[in-house]
Order: sequence, then C-alpha cells, then structure tokens
Amino acid sequence: MLTLDINGKKFETDAEPDTPLLWVLRDHLGMTGSKYGCGKALCGACTVHVDGQATRSCVLPVSAAATMKITTIEAVGNSKVGKAVQDAWVAENVPQCGYCQSGQVMSATALLTTNKKPTDADIDAAMSGNICRCATYVRIRSAIKRAASALA
Repeated sequence: MLTLDINGKKFETDAEPDTPLLWVLRDHLGMTGSKYGCGKALCGACTVHVDGQATRSCVLPVSAAATMKITTIEAVGNSKVGKAVQDAWVAENVPQCGYCQSGQVMSATALLTTNKKPTDADIDAAMSGNICRCATYVRIRSAIKRAASALA
C-alpha cells in the first residue's frame, strides 16, 4: 500500500508502484479532473502540482509521488492564486471544448505562484508544454494577466 498526500488529505492505494499517477488519480481515487492526452508528457492535459511544481502525471510513477504533496484541479481553487486563475478563466471565457483546461489552469497557477508579474515571454515559457486543440492561447494569456492583476 502506498499513502499519498493529495489536496491535503491522505489516500491509500494498492496500485503497482510503476502505475502513472494520472491513472491512480482517475481510476483508483475518482479524481477525473486531470485528463489523459498523450501519455508522453507532451500535451499538458494531465498536469498536477507535485510539491508546488507543475508536473505531468501521465509519466510520473505513483511510487515517486508517495512522499510528496500533490494538488489536483479539484483543489487548486482552495489557494488564493488558484482561485484568481479560475476566476480569470471564467471572466475571459477561456474554455472552448475544455479538455485541456485543467492542465492549463494548473500550469498558470504554478507560474503565478512563483512569478507575480509575468511577461509575455514568461507566460509563453510556462505554458509552452500545454497544447490547446481549440487554440484559445490568446484568451489564456489574457486570463493569466488578469489573474496577475487581481493578485497584485
């Protein structure tokens, strides 16, 4: 049994140690906000925070996460920064199909947690690993800037 610290609560799982964290979150624990996109850490749909860092959960073995604090989209709004990002996402009407948005929000929250006044280059660098098939990138950038202003 592995014990995981997810969203401030302890969860136990009997998943194999090499099972990707994404599948433990979705299939074992019912936290379906993080999405499967590519399985190779290329698209960002599965992004969660592991010890505060935006991390692709589709390639992280659950055993590697067992000693870390994990935050998923289900709880990111509990933090001041996460709430500001979610509010900005709504205000800017960012989602179109919405599939990638949990990963986008998680990456944006990680950015604004460490950089309160990101430049366009900072935003591009932080968000570069998150793919949006609907191409809402302009609205994503606007939402990040709105959230940064709200937090200032």
